[in-house]
Order: sequence, then structure tokens, then C-alpha cells
Amino acid sequence: MPELHQTIVGPVVTEKSSAAYQARKEYAFRVHLRATKPQIKAAIESLFKVTVTDVRTLVVRARRRTYGRTSGVRPSWKKAIVTLKEGDAIQVFEG
Repeated sequence: MPELHQTIVGPVVTEKSSAAYQARKEYAFRVHLRATKPQIKAAIESLFKVTVTDVRTLVVRARRRTYGRTSGVRPSWKKAIVTLKEGDAIQVFEG
């Protein structure tokens, strides 16, 4: 069971996540693989001082990667899409 500061690995800033933020105020985070929805909600609320209304999670599958003659595997990871209460915002995504 991860600690609160270990639950949230970092924000996912891509074109798709930026479009979701602009349209629906949804924030995407890379989270610990064993983190549950209540743990993610508690971590976001305590770290950013906001109110979370919805948490959706998905596991991004591992991918095979080839570099010349050698090949490897990128590990799988978990993504959480978080919706906040109306009026709340996280400054990481604002700038």
C-alpha cells in the first residue's frame, strides 16, 4: 500500500489530456500501480487542497520497444483521470 506522496507519480501532460482539461476539467495523473480509487482521491485532495468528485483509472499496457538490434519492454503503468468540484483547479495544468 503506497504512501500519499508515493501514490501520485506525476501529471500526464499530452494533447489528449490537455483537450480533456479544456473541455471537461479532467486532470490525468500517473499513479502507483497498486493504488486504489479511494487512495488516489485522498492523495489528490491532501496534496492539492481540492475536492475530487470522480476518479477513473486504467492500466496502460506494456509495450515492446526496439532499438536497432536490441529489443526491450516498456513497463505497464496506471493512469487516473480525476474530475474536480466546480471552481477548483490544479495549478500544475494551468501554466
